[in-house]
Amino acid sequence: MEKIKNKVCNIFIDDSYRSFNKALNEVNGTTNKNINEIYDMVLVISDENVYKTQLNKFIDSLGAKFVSEYIVPAGEESKCLDTFQKILEHAIKAGLTRKSLIIAVGGGVIGDLAGYVASSYMRGIDFVQVPTTLLAQVDSSIGGKTGINLGTYKNVIGAFYQPKFTFINVSALRTLPDDQFRNGMSEVVKYGFIYDYEFINYLLENSEEILDKIDSTLKYIVKKCAGIKAHVVEMDEKEGGLRKILNFGHTFGHGVEKLCHIAHGEAVSIGMNMAFKLSLRKNLITKEYYDKFLNICKVFNLPTEFEGASEQEVLSIMKTDKKNSFSKVNMILPLEHGKVDLFNDVDDETILEIIKECKYA
Repeated sequence: MEKIKNKVCNIFIDDSYRSFNKALNEVNGTTNKNINEIYDMVLVISDENVYKTQLNKFIDSLGAKFVSEYIVPAGEESKCLDTFQKILEHAIKAGLTRKSLIIAVGGGVIGDLAGYVASSYMRGIDFVQVPTTLLAQVDSSIGGKTGINLGTYKNVIGAFYQPKFTFINVSALRTLPDDQFRNGMSEVVKYGFIYDYEFINYLLENSEEILDKIDSTLKYIVKKCAGIKAHVVEMDEKEGGLRKILNFGHTFGHGVEKLCHIAHGEAVSIGMNMAFKLSLRKNLITKEYYDKFLNICKVFNLPTEFEGASEQEVLSIMKTDKKNSFSKVNMILPLEHGKVDLFNDVDDETILEIIKECKYA
């Protein structure tokens, strides 16, 4: 088991669930206690897909006497007020107390939803992230962002609420279908372009092992991305400055994700392409750098274009992004190798032109 620890984040990376209780003891400052000596009850929140492939393995390794499960339908639609309320009602009926633990086992949707439940129940109880998708392992399970959607407004309800720790089992990635794995690779690629350009070269040089889901290679890329995310969060937990770089591709991407009903990672990939195109137009980057981005998208089969929505509709969603301020659309754009920055001076006409360029002809 490998560890990434700082003042804000506790992350453990392994290739099974066997060391979960060891991690639990470490963050609680105890030695060789079982989970029943630390918590009076555990509520595991997951979705239907994870229930079929991972949940029994995890619960068997847990060794908890009093475990309640709440399984939601897979997909973004579960991140809503109705599901949030139903889980809270379930927690009350199950008898969860302030000495209970909530564990999210699944992808980003489950982590966001369960984290917000934990932050709200009895004004906040302990919470652990057990991400099972690549996207969640490298990004969404780390940093304490929790939330649910309200109609077309993504994550507009939520809280910064840090998990006690994040426990990552990279072998869970073997159960992912190719489209789900690709969904996570967009966030992996993002880290290279925002923080560590040499990582882009590593991804290209080791693409076959990554796509073959070799454990040692997956552990390396997960640890690399999780380490970057943890460092950024430690420096800027509440997204007042540096943490905004993690939104690269997201402002453009959220509109496409919502309107075209595609996966989050695919939308981020398309959003990064829009950001690259805009930087190229503003002469912030070279054509060679943009071509490097297009090449890595081709290698990992990441989308760069969309269909099914007008550019005006996409812009309208962009303007509802909670990260905007003073009626300006805040966008993270690439500047140079492994560097990005925030821009809010781009006019609507230019944004519309960039969006149109990324639509299928």
